Amino acid sequence: MRKERFFIRKSFADSAFVRHCLIIILFCFPLLLSRSVAQSVNNRYLQYIEQYRDIAIEQMLKWKVPASITLAQGLLESAAGQSTLATKGNNHFGIKCHGWTGGTIYRDDDLKQECFRAYRSAYESYEDHSRFLATGQRYRSLFSLKLTDYKGWARGLKAAGYATNPRYAQGLIDIIENYHLNQYDKAKSYDKFMVERSHDTSSGGQPLHPIYIYNKNYYLYARQGDTFRSLADEIGISYRKLARYNERDKKDRLEPGEIIWLKKKQTKAPKELKRVPHVVQPGESMYSISQKYGIRLKSLYKLNKLTPDYTLQVGDRLKVR
Repeated sequence: MRKERFFIRKSFADSAFVRHCLIIILFCFPLLLSRSVAQSVNNRYLQYIEQYRDIAIEQMLKWKVPASITLAQGLLESAAGQSTLATKGNNHFGIKCHGWTGGTIYRDDDLKQECFRAYRSAYESYEDHSRFLATGQRYRSLFSLKLTDYKGWARGLKAAGYATNPRYAQGLIDIIENYHLNQYDKAKSYDKFMVERSHDTSSGGQPLHPIYIYNKNYYLYARQGDTFRSLADEIGISYRKLARYNERDKKDRLEPGEIIWLKKKQTKAPKELKRVPHVVQPGESMYSISQKYGIRLKSLYKLNKLTPDYTLQVGDRLKVR
């Protein structure tokens, strides 16, 4: 069992305003997206970025491959982690078996049933991708480019033959610019817990729960059959503490899709929400709203000068900061 230790680097807990805006769109207001925004911002992409950006930064600092390029390739090649190669073989970058002696997985590509590399974890895939580029002769010229030259890297990858799609380079550039991934190319540190987590493979034969970061905390979504005890065993912390962090009884049944926080919640939502009230929707409670924003239930009542006997109404506007 992993020791209970979490690392949150201030530079990423309080990162750029743009990132917070994207998280707000993903996490707080999915029903308010306009048609044009929904087309340009894919929630699945945002979740993938949240889950893997720290690995991309770690790899950049180790191998000198821009984090933006790594993330964009991972998003494009794995369909944001949803491709068969990613879900069955942890292969996020579509690397084939040439010169490979490890695990394999087969699927149709340019030819039928081509051989692709398979990995035990997402981290192995990211590490092999970095090594593949850094040690391959065909990609050597890319390492003379600046880490911030994502356009040069994208075009260089296509010119070197990484993919056959004629729009591959532009596809990477579009992803980087649409999701502001180039902000990570200037990073000097990363969240160690998120990187360590990516080394793990499974828990009890089941895929690990993806973990995300919001409001200086970590969270995951419960699945069918989850309990505080089963989640605690997977994460490596006391199930009593996990229940307490979520202001629940340790024996409570967890519903699929509900948010579970992995550290004690904050007293306020992120500062970008200072003038953005939460409008109560049907079926919401003070508790569910406190969970959504990662703030303590008592703090939510206090922010709004309410008492626990208040009956919440649809349309109520609540301060969360």
